[in-house]
Amino acid sequence: MSRRKDLAADTRIPPLNALKAFEAAARRLNITRAAEELSVTPGAVSQQIRILEEHAGAPLFHREGRQIALTELGAELYPLLRDGFDYLKRAGDLLYRPDRRHALAVSVPPSFAAKWLAPRIARFSAAHPEIEVWMSADMRLADVGGGRVDVAVRYGRGDYPGVRSERLLAADVTPVCAPSLITGENPLRRPADLARHVLIHLRPSELEEPRPDWAAWLKARDLTIIDAQAGPRFDQTALAIEAAAHGQGVALAPYAFVAEDLASGRLVAPFADGTLTTELAYHVLTKRTGASAPARAFAAWLKQEVQSAAEASVDDL
Repeated sequence: MSRRKDLAADTRIPPLNALKAFEAAARRLNITRAAEELSVTPGAVSQQIRILEEHAGAPLFHREGRQIALTELGAELYPLLRDGFDYLKRAGDLLYRPDRRHALAVSVPPSFAAKWLAPRIARFSAAHPEIEVWMSADMRLADVGGGRVDVAVRYGRGDYPGVRSERLLAADVTPVCAPSLITGENPLRRPADLARHVLIHLRPSELEEPRPDWAAWLKARDLTIIDAQAGPRFDQTALAIEAAAHGQGVALAPYAFVAEDLASGRLVAPFADGTLTTELAYHVLTKRTGASAPARAFAAWLKQEVQSAAEASVDDL
């Protein structure tokens, strides 16, 4: 049995340097030029080719003086190695190119993610294809200062230690419901009509500042005859909004979270003067110093989206 046949059954890969030397020599059909390309001596190229020929058990080149030509085996091997090294080069370009994608860790509250950020995030990706957003929906205070999260959005007063905090989005709330409640058996046309409808509540969270609730909203309108505590409770604003959209009652929600549902008619705001203001808001958090370029770009994009939405709302008036 020949050495070539023995090695044919061997799954080992020949030495990479020998493969590189053969590919360069086969492509140029010149040992000297192959050596110049690989920054080695012609003798080193010839030695690596001999090593590969020993693995093959047969010659890969015909040699006539200084001229070389591929043997039948060499001609069969060359295109495979050419394509293989081409794929390796493309893989290297992908790994080392300057504009390769940067992972950006973003932490936002679940309802902010579902009702505000998720419908918009494709616009950021289109504007910044080099940045890959890794989004986590969590109400716990994110470790922005420690570097585990690049950008965070949090609901509260904005006084977060150790980070840069900028007011992003107002958290004023307004009642919303399904259109069927406006024209149903007990049409909802003025605040006093809430006495005949289910109020949907948001359960307080130990991880966030208290949100404006039905007790505050009803008190602001002197509606003391309505039970401000009765009704189902949800632990996320997005769930309360969905319950309202399915006709299960009336929910209090930040306008920014329901703007698209109101525009599409999936939800309605039954009262023209239904807004209840609050000092609390959503804030964007980044490192106090040394925030990365992708983090700065994402924070700037968030603020621009808020501004664009506000301008569009004014235009609709």
